[in-house]
Amino acid sequence: MTRKDEWRAAFDASPKRTADFDTMSGVPVEPVYGPDDGEFPGQWPYTRGPYASMYRSKLWTMRMFAGFGTPEDTNARFKEILRSGGDGLSTAFDLPTLMGRDSDDPRSLGEVGKAGVAIDTLADMEDLFAGIDLGQVSTSMTINSPAAILLAMYVAVGEKAGVPRAAMSGTLQNDILKEYQAQKEYIFPPRPSMRIVTDVIRFTAEEMPRWHPVSISGYHIREAGSTAAQELAFTVANGFAYVEAAMAAGLDVDTFAPRLSFFFNAHTDFFEEIGKYRAARRIWARWLRDRYGAKKERSMQLRFHTQTAGVSLTAQQPEINIARVAIQALAGALGGTQSLHTDSYDEALALPTEKAARIALRTQQIVAHETGATSVADPLGGSWFVEAMTDEMERQAEAVFAHLDELGRGSILEGVYAGIDNGYFQGEIAEASYQFEKKITDGRRVVVGVNRFTEWEDPPPPILSIGPEVEERQLKRLEQIKHDRSDEAVRTALDAVTATARQSDANLMPAILDAARAYATVGEVIGALEAVFGRWTEDPII
Repeated sequence: MTRKDEWRAAFDASPKRTADFDTMSGVPVEPVYGPDDGEFPGQWPYTRGPYASMYRSKLWTMRMFAGFGTPEDTNARFKEILRSGGDGLSTAFDLPTLMGRDSDDPRSLGEVGKAGVAIDTLADMEDLFAGIDLGQVSTSMTINSPAAILLAMYVAVGEKAGVPRAAMSGTLQNDILKEYQAQKEYIFPPRPSMRIVTDVIRFTAEEMPRWHPVSISGYHIREAGSTAAQELAFTVANGFAYVEAAMAAGLDVDTFAPRLSFFFNAHTDFFEEIGKYRAARRIWARWLRDRYGAKKERSMQLRFHTQTAGVSLTAQQPEINIARVAIQALAGALGGTQSLHTDSYDEALALPTEKAARIALRTQQIVAHETGATSVADPLGGSWFVEAMTDEMERQAEAVFAHLDELGRGSILEGVYAGIDNGYFQGEIAEASYQFEKKITDGRRVVVGVNRFTEWEDPPPPILSIGPEVEERQLKRLEQIKHDRSDEAVRTALDAVTATARQSDANLMPAILDAARAYATVGEVIGALEAVFGRWTEDPII
């Protein structure tokens, strides 16, 4: 039996979408192309895709990122996304929430609801998902340091609505390592932060089989200025670190690895991006099997979400960002993504308006239904250029892994810790960012509307404005919740969080869930953990 015969058996056993798989001229399109003895989708090492049928069975999830103002504001946007054909929600939180601070913290002044939705207590989470069936919709939450707290609130909302944990599906970003490397939204030192991540992995493995406990994110590494190869290498290395941490905590790799997911950027260098995605699958499959002893196919099949490159959007001539986003979205689709967010054309100016967000979703729908890109699995596989880019991305990534392995004396996890401590990641990203910007300044890299073709400029489009009344409403809401809740229940729950944090072998999630049910605030739970873990301050890199 040839490899193509094996693929055909898996393909025939897969469900199929109801669609016309032929060209506009009526030419039938095969589900895959390649020599009989070559690699095929759904076969190890999954370079060509994790599933035999890919988009012939199911399109990627069109998961639009949204969040602004109060929970009621974002709830309305969520419902508009679902009405417009989106089939997954992705939640953006405001800066105070991301940093584990409440809306009434003095340091939150002027930031409440600005960059995402403000969440202080379980009451806010209840309002955020009011009228949305958590047993039917898949939800992603882009949150890291306070991720366990927001997951607890989400679970508590489901409990009140009668949705069992096992029925909930979605993704928690919960990728703390990249915070030290790029995004800087850390609270606790790296090691206790990894303990929280591992506790979430254990909790979801036991209680929430449809939930992805970590979305290992290269997106923010790329947005900070890394190259595509650095994004690939640092992200996958972080994935290895999470695997090692979970295994060190006593978990078998095949009990949690199938629910790990990744989150990559889709930038404008079209073929390099596709090579990056293909290399990521191949590397993950080999390392999980050969280094970490995974036996299940699902453990070795890297699955990922993609977001188009926010950093590529221009405030100049913003409407042409629609073209950039379409090309980036097509790269994600041709690279085999499992879910996709398309940025709105006005995001270089402000949070997206409803109209701009709808255009961004329609862009995905055009790629999915009009281009023919979803008829064939890995349609660019076998291209000399794409295969060369895949190999080069893999080569550069393996060089980084070797460096981290040496730093960690045989442990990628320890190598990542060392790379954070000595500024390796931060320095590499900063240098790459400098070199890229230098090319733009010198004119060697053309950015349309910025350093070339600048003569056409329309007035800026209408933008979404978040006024001071949003913060006022949120503060009144928080004051009311604090008045109505039981202070004794909150104190008891927070004391339990602190006590559990002192027990290195105890899982923090049950205690955090009790605190959420008592309507403790995000900031209060963070404070209870900080009493044990302390707060991280980054040493300056000279």
